[in-house]
Amino acid sequence: MMPVILTSEQEAWLKAHVERGDFKSIEEAARQLIDERIAERVAEEGDDFDWAKAYVEEARGAIARGDVMSLAEHKARNAARLKSR
Repeated sequence: MMPVILTSEQEAWLKAHVERGDFKSIEEAARQLIDERIAERVAEEGDDFDWAKAYVEEARGAIARGDVMSLAEHKARNAARLKSR
């Protein structure tokens, strides 16, 4: 077990949420909130965007083939689509 010193603001926030029934105790709340933040950090650290690499390669291929449009062409196409509705 590791003792942790909370600020008065943190303690007040935790007490209020325990009183509302969000947590059974301040200790449970602290553990849960720390666990959630650790999980977020692990996800952030582990995301090397492998999932996006295929999309990047697809886009690079489209550019190499000349399968692109200018921003002006894109805006004109969207304006025409909106007008036809």
